[in-house]
Amino acid sequence: MSRLHGTKDFWIGALRTDGPAFATAVAEAPPETPVLSCPGWTVSDLTLHLAGIYHWVHSFVASGSTSQPARPTGELPAGVTPLQFWQHGYDQLMTLFESLDPEAPAWNWAPQPKRAGFWPRRMAHETAVHRWDAQLAIAAGGPIEAKLAADGVSEVLDTWLPAGRRRTPGQWHGVVQLSATDAAQDWYLRLRGEGVALLDTATVFGHDDHHARAQVTASASDLLLALWGRISFDTLGVAGDRGLLDGLRVG
Repeated sequence: MSRLHGTKDFWIGALRTDGPAFATAVAEAPPETPVLSCPGWTVSDLTLHLAGIYHWVHSFVASGSTSQPARPTGELPAGVTPLQFWQHGYDQLMTLFESLDPEAPAWNWAPQPKRAGFWPRRMAHETAVHRWDAQLAIAAGGPIEAKLAADGVSEVLDTWLPAGRRRTPGQWHGVVQLSATDAAQDWYLRLRGEGVALLDTATVFGHDDHHARAQVTASASDLLLALWGRISFDTLGVAGDRGLLDGLRVG
């Protein structure tokens, strides 16, 4: 089942680790270095993308409003490098998160309560995956920490897929089991056309044996990276109907 692995302090701690690691990787790479896991992007593009998200979230998350905020223009201020722009956004976001009440009203795009606690979690996972992207660009990538990655898998299943944010629209029908070998966690979900439902073990094995099934066994980091399209499910331990896994990809 989807299990929340973190608290605000946990996600802030993850940001304290992955944020500086992202900056270090970016500083080592020439700005036009290709980001192999984000085709068409350079390290400069990746840095501006993450910086823009930080500045956007900072602009509204503490406002108390649950109305959808305007998207930023994404323009780099004159005389500022992409990494400097990223650093400013990171620093002000971390300061804000430290004093943020997770129960305060705040807009989000998911089918979940409109609470500020959504955003430290979202930014921790956004940063972790892009830290991996940046390190891959300099051939120095390391896995996402197991507990954080397990919560990232849960976030895909309880937030992105229910919000209809699959990478490719389509119709899938079947049952999928994801098993994280280093996090002692399994997720069971039923794909129903465009929808998805998280299940418990008894529900999965109690009926509907005629449905197509797929099982994936890997580290939590590799499961998360596959869901985000950074690595192929074909490189993991897959049994059953491989086609079902296309219905889980959000990146």
